[in-house]
Amino acid sequence: MDLGIAGRSAIICASSRGLGKACALALAQEGCRVLINGRDAEQLKRTAAEVETTTGHRPLVVRGDLNTDEGRAALIAACPAPDILITNNGGPAPGRIEDWDHAVWLQAIEANMLSAIMLIQGVVGGMRERRFGRIINITSAMVKSPRLPLGLSTASRAGLTAFSKALSSEVVRDNVTINNLLPERIETDRLRYMTEQLAKHRKLSLEDARTEMLRPVAARRFGKPEEFAAACAFLCSVQASYISGQNLQVDGGSYDGLI
Repeated sequence: MDLGIAGRSAIICASSRGLGKACALALAQEGCRVLINGRDAEQLKRTAAEVETTTGHRPLVVRGDLNTDEGRAALIAACPAPDILITNNGGPAPGRIEDWDHAVWLQAIEANMLSAIMLIQGVVGGMRERRFGRIINITSAMVKSPRLPLGLSTASRAGLTAFSKALSSEVVRDNVTINNLLPERIETDRLRYMTEQLAKHRKLSLEDARTEMLRPVAARRFGKPEEFAAACAFLCSVQASYISGQNLQVDGGSYDGLI
């Protein structure tokens, strides 16, 4: 299927590795001009080379911290008229409510809610004027299935979800869609980190911890980053112009709820 987005410009946040990188590769394969972002200059260089080798398209590269005004401004300065924005950022580590003081909460809200909202505000007006825009927020399955150890992530990303839903109904008339992708148990560095944390706290071997992580997955396997990225690319397509304000779970059929 031709997704109709060849030549479109795309900003993909936190895309030097993991799900962001997978989305950058998928969009570049569709012929988009992609901008990748991260804080590690060497990792960005390696990812840029991989994108070019795999897709034939050299990405723009912007090193910067999404949690700062300067970092976000650098993204928009490098790509001032994006057609596609993929928001993404590292999530806070699991923890205990007793340890979450005011400063910890502010850090989580800045990283997983406000950084995305500020970027959306910075680009959505131009998208509306040009009458094309695709905004995808990479959030988490925990938005719909909260677990207290991940409460920092759940609460901040739920706030982003609420804002995006409210905005989506205003901008869809101008062919600007806003959707959220909710990953769960995708084979990334984040999953490996969570597995290591489980092994440490439960005093398990890594193999046993991995088995425990897999237990709630209905598909009985972990997801692949490229599967997640394919869903992202479709939501950016011209064919997806009538889909907005939605939360698409990419979780191997693991969510137990009806809605």
